[in-house]
Amino acid sequence: MTTRPARELDQPYSIDALPDPPKIADMQQREQLYRADSALRAYFAGRSDVLVSGEGYLRDDPYNPAEQLAPDCVVAFGVDPDAIIGRNGYVIREVGKPPDFVLEVASRSTGRQDYTTKRDGYARYGVQEYWRFDETGGRFHDTALAGDALVDGEYVPITIERTPDGVIWGHSEVLGLDVCWENGQLRFYDPSAGMYLPNAEELKSELDAERAGRLEAEATIQQLREQLRRTDPQE
Repeated sequence: MTTRPARELDQPYSIDALPDPPKIADMQQREQLYRADSALRAYFAGRSDVLVSGEGYLRDDPYNPAEQLAPDCVVAFGVDPDAIIGRNGYVIREVGKPPDFVLEVASRSTGRQDYTTKRDGYARYGVQEYWRFDETGGRFHDTALAGDALVDGEYVPITIERTPDGVIWGHSEVLGLDVCWENGQLRFYDPSAGMYLPNAEELKSELDAERAGRLEAEATIQQLREQLRRTDPQE
């Protein structure tokens, strides 16, 4: 798919918000997406031109209700995230480029669509990488984990590996991260740092530990001040 040059970020988007897509009813699917979204948001937090989103339709024509693709997770580089979020969806002709990365998490009701009609649709839109994750190991999708890279307008499967301890993974060139299926959990691994990106629970634990350490340090400083005050002959 031939894309237009990226639009200037100060060029206004339409003020009309796109309609809300159907809400995700599957609780396990929502939890997987929440962990993935929080991990990627934290990883790209230092870049103001990166969109990480799991809400809204993906369309080329914002007024065409026949365009019904609503990705579970979208990552796009070199865009204005606030404008896209304010639009309540990703309109390719307004942004000037398709998303770079799309992920779908399997559910019982929509799993088959993810590796058939949605795969074809994302290829037509020009999404550079399309990934699919099935926590059941392949009951809802055709496999536990799959990724495709766009080559000459068609998707070519990305190599998927399996470690001796059962982790299934493939490398996303777009993200610079490994996408992993680990014991039914969706994780992202940073090969340059040699570690998984922390998910929402781990980020909260890190923040709680940091807060507890800060409070303990403040309490220690206060105790030392009290001791100095009691021993200072000028007091």
